[in-house]
Amino acid sequence: MKANLIPALERILLTLWVGSLWVVGFIVAPLLFTELNDRALAGSTAGTLFTVTSYIGLASGSVLLLLNAVVRKRINWRALVLLGMLSLLVIGQFVITPMVADLRLQGLTDTPRFGQLHGVASVLFLLTSVLGLVLVAAGRYRED
Repeated sequence: MKANLIPALERILLTLWVGSLWVVGFIVAPLLFTELNDRALAGSTAGTLFTVTSYIGLASGSVLLLLNAVVRKRINWRALVLLGMLSLLVIGQFVITPMVADLRLQGLTDTPRFGQLHGVASVLFLLTSVLGLVLVAAGRYRED
């Protein structure tokens, strides 16, 4: 039974992370902008949800990388994909998001710079989501 515990934990963590990406990014956030009349409130709420999703990703991805290193004792394609996802997440959350938030605080949401940064954040999020989907689609770990 103990041998099945680590693969089960890996599947749960990956499902939590990738599921949160897809639900928040492609269902909840668009619905907020559709259903709320206040775009600022929709954006603020979506931003909070993206931050929560980022921290879920940081925790899940770190544990997944650690488990990969301990169990498989080598770098494999899954570890590289996880590392890529975590890198994109860190850039988005700790570089791009603070810049967007600063422009929002200054009331500069209608500027080209805001649009550019928001676009970069969206692309990073999309790439992370697609990479996560690749891991989910690949299925359970085998000796790869």
